[in-house]
Amino acid sequence: MTFKSIKRKSITVFEKQLVKTEFLNSGQQLPLVIKPTIDDVSLTSWAINNRSWIEKQLLKYGGIIFRNFDVSKNFDFEELIQSISSKLLDYTYGSTPRTLVTGKVYTSTEYPAEQSIPLHNEMAYTLTWPLKIWFFSVKVAEKSGETPIADSRKIFQLLDSKIKDKFIEKKVLYVRNYLAGIDLAWQDVFQTNNKTDVESYCRQAGIEFEWKSEDHLRTAQVCQAVAIHPKTKEFVWFNQAHLFHVSSLQPKVRESLLNVISEEDLPRNTFYGDGSPIESSVIEEINQIYQQETIIFPWQEGDILMLDNMLTAHGRKPFSGTRKVLVGMADSYSEQSMAIQ
Repeated sequence: MTFKSIKRKSITVFEKQLVKTEFLNSGQQLPLVIKPTIDDVSLTSWAINNRSWIEKQLLKYGGIIFRNFDVSKNFDFEELIQSISSKLLDYTYGSTPRTLVTGKVYTSTEYPAEQSIPLHNEMAYTLTWPLKIWFFSVKVAEKSGETPIADSRKIFQLLDSKIKDKFIEKKVLYVRNYLAGIDLAWQDVFQTNNKTDVESYCRQAGIEFEWKSEDHLRTAQVCQAVAIHPKTKEFVWFNQAHLFHVSSLQPKVRESLLNVISEEDLPRNTFYGDGSPIESSVIEEINQIYQQETIIFPWQEGDILMLDNMLTAHGRKPFSGTRKVLVGMADSYSEQSMAIQ
C-alpha cells in the first residue's frame, strides 16, 4: 500500500501577518495547516475574530490542523471549540470506550495500543451526529499513533455504483448487544443506570430495543448509508457498515467471541436495512477504497485537528509509548432533516 507523501507546499500569509496557511502534502489539500507567524498569538482569540473564514476553509478542505500555537499556558480546548462551533455534545450512545476529562471533552477511543481503528465518520451509525469533531494532541506516542483521515466525498465517488445504489436503496441496519465483560455495558453507552431512561432515549431516537436478560440489552436501528452535506450539498459516504460488520473483527477475536456467544449476540454487526447480510466482498471493497484514500501525517505536540465530520473520516494507527489525544464534538445535526431517499 502506498500512502500519499508528506511535502511542503506554497504558503499564504494574511491578516496582518498573524498566521499563514500551507499544505502538508504536495498535490493534496487535506488537511489545511494554519500556523502563527509571530509568537504569542492566542489561537482562541484569533479564531473568534476569524470564525467565518475558518468555516469556509473547513467546508472547502474538510479538515484543518492548527499547529505551533502556544497551547501550553492557560489554554482551554473546550473554549476553543465553542469559539468556532455551537455548544459541545455529550458522547451518549457511543460505540467505543472513552473517559470524560472535563466539561464535554473526552479522551480519544481507549482501545489497546496495538489495535488500529478503521476510518469512519463519528456517530455515522445514528440518525443524529456532530458536524464537527476536534482532536487535541497533548502527548505524541513514541512510535506511530497517527490519526489517519480520508475525504468522504472521494470515498463516495470511487465506490462502485452498484454498491452505492444498493446501500442507498436499503440503507444500513445496525444491531448491537450490550454485554458486560464482553464489550461496552449499556450503562456506559447510555450513561445511566436507569432502564427507563434507556428506553426513553431509544424511543426518541428511533432505536428498537429488547432486554434479552437483566443485563443484556439488544438494539437495532436502520440508518443512512449515504448523506448530503447540509451546506456544500455534496454526496458523502456516511455510515459504519464496514466498522461494525462481523468481518471487521480480527479472526482470533471473532473465533474467541463465537466460542462463548452466538453470532446474533455479537457486540455489533451490520446488515442491509432489510436485514439481509452484507456480502464480505462488499466490505472488502469499501475497506480498499478507504485504504486507497488514506492520508497519514505525524502528530506534533500541541496540534489541534478540526474535521468536518461529514466531509472527512478519521481513524487511529497502533502505537507504542504513552499517547494522549483529547476529543470534542459539536454542532448536532439530524438525518431526518435531509432529503435522502
